[in-house]
Amino acid sequence: MSAVTAARPRSRGRAALGWIALVVGLLLVSLVGGLFVYGGYTERALLDPDSAGPDGTRAVVRVIEQQGVRVIVARDRPAAERALAGADATLVMRDAPMLSDDALRELSSRARHVVLVEPRSRALDVLMNGSSLGGFVDDTAAADCAVAAPDNARTARVGELLVAGDGVTGCFPVGSEFGLLSLEDGGRSVTALDGLSTLTNSTLPREGNAALALGVLGKTDTLVWYVPAPADADPGAAPPTLSDLTPPWVTPAIALLLLSALTAAIWRGRRFGPLVTERLPVTVRATETTEGRARLYATARDAPHALDELRRASRTRLVRLLGLAARTSPPDVADAVAERLGADRSRVRGILVDDVPRTDRDLVAAADRLRDLEESVRVAVRTEGTPR
Repeated sequence: MSAVTAARPRSRGRAALGWIALVVGLLLVSLVGGLFVYGGYTERALLDPDSAGPDGTRAVVRVIEQQGVRVIVARDRPAAERALAGADATLVMRDAPMLSDDALRELSSRARHVVLVEPRSRALDVLMNGSSLGGFVDDTAAADCAVAAPDNARTARVGELLVAGDGVTGCFPVGSEFGLLSLEDGGRSVTALDGLSTLTNSTLPREGNAALALGVLGKTDTLVWYVPAPADADPGAAPPTLSDLTPPWVTPAIALLLLSALTAAIWRGRRFGPLVTERLPVTVRATETTEGRARLYATARDAPHALDELRRASRTRLVRLLGLAARTSPPDVADAVAERLGADRSRVRGILVDDVPRTDRDLVAAADRLRDLEESVRVAVRTEGTPR
């Protein structure tokens, strides 16, 4: 009775440890998921002026600074507007889908020169008179235009191609599309090019990319590199959240499903007591095993495999009868049998090794020949051992 009483606290202790481990695991999963979802992990790589990675642009920023240009990195719209206020500056910007068309025009109007390093169709349409995206080619192209910066670079590595709008000059032509677009308007300019193929740390040393970057980005004494942030959207124009896009019944349904899953886990995961051992049968009749395997072979219609099993067992018995080594190869066993019986070697090898049955009838005939051969060897061995 005392042993049973002592076993119960140990069982309860193990169950409590299991629940504690489950709760800790859920908390860890929630923490990691929260970090990913709510911004605990940020990546600065793609065209980021502070990134030294292959897709960053720190190298071109350092080269521009060595030419006497002051580079200001603005990581939100208010910072970019403050940097452009009262300054004759060049604005470099990636795609900013959170900005409305009016906000895009207003921000661009504050700079003397605008460089789009990740152009998209909307920005090209708004700022470059209906220009748009084209195809893509990873190759070198000649400038072939009258714009100063591309003409000085002569060649450059183009990537994403652009289609020129009204009054827009195209450089680095590939067919009817261009690797760079330039729009001049009263001393101001807007330039668009694929920065991933031209300005990144890994692509800057290629062809004339460095000369092109200096010519495009170094037009003024101040360069404002704007990195758009999600909070830069106009008031009232913020993109809808997931809860705004889903019907109101979705959240309660998800909560109900989670509660149901937790209830099912508790219900199905409960333990009724300590595990007990069950006595299992330890012997199986040889006839049952033989019949079972025979039925499998018959179902599979695999006569060659079935005959191989019969031959293997027969050769094992013949090895013992003839006093051969256990690892004697099948051809050597057949030769020893033929020599003992004085029979034809090829015929004995056919029975023990080579013959291949095609049908069940062939399998039965081969089994009969195998049985007769084994019986002949047994009689021969018995006869030789009988004293005269």
